[in-house]
Amino acid sequence: MLRIRATIVAALVAAAVAAAAPASASAKYSVPYGSTALADAIWNETWEPETVVGANNGCKPSSTHPYPVVLVHATLADEGSNWVTLAPLLANEGYCVYAFNYGATLASLEVWPFIGPRIDGIGHIEKSAEELSSFVNNVLSKTKAPKVDLVGHSQGGMMPNYYIKYLGGSSKVNELIGLAPSNHGTTLDGITTLVEKFPFAAEIINGLLEFLGAPALPEQEESSAFIKKLFGSGEPLASGVRYVVIETEHDEVVTPYTHAFLSGSNVTNILIQSQCPSDPVEHIGMFDDSPALQNVVNQLGSSPNESFKATCTNYGQDF
Repeated sequence: MLRIRATIVAALVAAAVAAAAPASASAKYSVPYGSTALADAIWNETWEPETVVGANNGCKPSSTHPYPVVLVHATLADEGSNWVTLAPLLANEGYCVYAFNYGATLASLEVWPFIGPRIDGIGHIEKSAEELSSFVNNVLSKTKAPKVDLVGHSQGGMMPNYYIKYLGGSSKVNELIGLAPSNHGTTLDGITTLVEKFPFAAEIINGLLEFLGAPALPEQEESSAFIKKLFGSGEPLASGVRYVVIETEHDEVVTPYTHAFLSGSNVTNILIQSQCPSDPVEHIGMFDDSPALQNVVNQLGSSPNESFKATCTNYGQDF
């Protein structure tokens, strides 16, 4: 009987220690690319929007990687679909990873009324930044870490600038890495510029999107009031934060693609095709583009290799 009790106690202690253990490079998850990643993303977008392999497991950051990594998804996506590749990749590298959904509106709920929102990142961007602030505070409370690193895709790489500049994020963020971020807004290959030439057309379209519960879409136009507020007085950079932008020249959503880039002494801009000229990845495909994600891993390190060149394989989708 004593032996049984001792075994039970030992098992409970081991479980407690494991639950409190920091993220470890020994964790090995499958990291999907190509058609597998796309299938996983579609499945999660439809059925498991809060399932992120390698993330949200109660991890604590290690001394090697002292900052938990918070992943911020793109417009019209969610944590489950956007991070099917990067979350397990970072976990395998020993990072403590967290992800969340933001920007849900009534329109999100109406798509799948019985099983919850599936289309996130469409609410007012300022409100989404408040959700990011709350999530970061929660992660810092759980992990006892002094700061977080942020990695975001599209709107998820731009919106944190608002959090850092206006909501106190400058003291809580060590680094912001954007994958094809919509930083300076987009012309959508000139569509928004063309629309603005017609009387009241922009007001009608933007009002319709507001009514439909997707104000984040027009707020990412280069001439929107939101972009003017965030970038109108110059780059919204905080001196204590490192900024990294990883972009593709084939971006068909953030146009021109150079709008993604930032300028400043604490900024690193990376064009994927400067390392892998044949990489056809476009905007959406950045979520599983191996060269882009290899650069994320390099830049998250305490001493990034400034001459790093990605291995040109496992390209993301060309859409």
